[in-house]
Amino acid sequence: MQQTQARINIYALLSRVLLQELDLELLKTIQNDENILEFFPTFKEWGALKEVENKKLLDEFINPDFVNLSVLHLIPYETFYTREDQMVETGGANPVTDMYSAYDFMVDFEKARTVSADHIGVELEFMHHLASAELKALESDDQKAVAELREVQYEFLNKHLLNWAPMYLINLKYEARTPLYYDAADLALEFILSDNEYLTEELKK
Repeated sequence: MQQTQARINIYALLSRVLLQELDLELLKTIQNDENILEFFPTFKEWGALKEVENKKLLDEFINPDFVNLSVLHLIPYETFYTREDQMVETGGANPVTDMYSAYDFMVDFEKARTVSADHIGVELEFMHHLASAELKALESDDQKAVAELREVQYEFLNKHLLNWAPMYLINLKYEARTPLYYDAADLALEFILSDNEYLTEELKK
């Protein structure tokens, strides 16, 4: 159960950081939580973190970097990487929508900085949604539901995230101008690969 809770926390953090600009509250949370800072080692040592006040840090460094990486320069959508024409599928034909619907997951397009359901932040949020459902099943000792939810998480990782996200995350790491997104790319890449290994082992049991 502890492992599942840890997975939930990491998926939630990565989804939020990659889905939209940071606000002051989230920046303070990251700065003040030693457990979170362990995941962002370069950011933790960033001189500007101690020298620049938070609002300026967001307005002049972190959020412009997000816009450059996720809106202007790179394209954080699965269909861009998997379609031959490199078009982002914004409609119902998007390959992730059936799985979202099957597990009662709704994309809040107004809140998120996204035009399509296959944005990396949304796909990570869906994994968070599935892992949260798995935790509830574990708490209820519903082993059949636990096994099914782990199978779905494994399937989604392999059919979707692992098919394209590593390419985007390597580009993100290379193009990042701030340590926050450099570390976020590194963490996301390492985590989805290790989580796939974890699910593979769990499904063998």
